[in-house]
Amino acid sequence: MALMTGEDGTDNVFEKGKGGSMVRRIIHIDEERCNGCGACAAACHEGAIGMTDGKARLLRDDYCDGLGDCLPECPTGAISFVEREAAAYDEAAVLAGKEKRTKEQGAKEQRAADGQASLQPEAGAGGYKVQSRLTQWPVQIKLAPIRAPYFEGAKLLIAADCTAYAYGSFHQDFIRGKIVLIGCPKLDAVDYREKLTQIIRENDIKSVAVIRMEVPCCGGLEMAVKKALQGSGRDIPCQVVTISIDGKKLDR
Repeated sequence: MALMTGEDGTDNVFEKGKGGSMVRRIIHIDEERCNGCGACAAACHEGAIGMTDGKARLLRDDYCDGLGDCLPECPTGAISFVEREAAAYDEAAVLAGKEKRTKEQGAKEQRAADGQASLQPEAGAGGYKVQSRLTQWPVQIKLAPIRAPYFEGAKLLIAADCTAYAYGSFHQDFIRGKIVLIGCPKLDAVDYREKLTQIIRENDIKSVAVIRMEVPCCGGLEMAVKKALQGSGRDIPCQVVTISIDGKKLDR
């Protein structure tokens, strides 16, 4: 028998199974209810949850400690506890996995910050392939978690959906070195202020840049960001860049 204290303060007894496994409490993800926002994966400090084909999945039983930090972060209630036979929680494997992910993330960020390979000749095409500068997922404001490790110390770029299509060098000129959130106040028909206020207030955001189109509906995005900054109580520098419908940066 093994004893573990759960997030509710109760002690749970688990029966050992075959091959180092035991019947214990572990999370279950309902893929039908999962909307792919990634909030649970960001909340899981052990790295037990990952995103596959747009859905959250439990990647390794032995990474899940059964305490459920991910449960309150799920906006659709797709995560629950079940008791089943599963590999025992392996703290050593979790720590090794964290170290590996930290190194991989550091290498990824370095590649994103390195401008040497921003334009690479495409073999046989006679043109150039533009390197993506995106370093996190999801990017939609509606799907983004309130708290995530990538928000800490971030330079936040909040862009209207259309800007990346209108401005040809969007990745190179705007995304490089930034965390990206996108949205369209007209199509989404939501007020982004509350969520953006929470993101800015609850994370160590260093700066905010707003990229919008010249069309009037994009004014809603700019206003939402400015109101969010005011509501957060944070004194953070904010820059607004406007793109014309023919793909040029406009002076304002």
